Amino acid sequence: MKFSVVIERDEDGYYVAYVPELPGCHTQARTLDELLERIKEAVKLYLEVEGPEVKGELIGVQFIEVGASEPKTSSSQ
Repeated sequence: MKFSVVIERDEDGYYVAYVPELPGCHTQARTLDELLERIKEAVKLYLEVEGPEVKGELIGVQFIEVGASEPKTSSSQ
């Protein structure tokens, strides 16, 4: 079975991976190699517990650009 894996880096420098098709299936690690090993194990365990039914389908990833604005402040008078 093939699954999509989304990989991000958190504020502490850890790599975090999750599988959008399998809600709650995620892990983290210091290196990408370790992360990939861990996410494969997480998927196997997920499928053992939940069964082979896929919960969703990742259609794609889109990147958008949005201009940042300064936060609004309220002033008390």
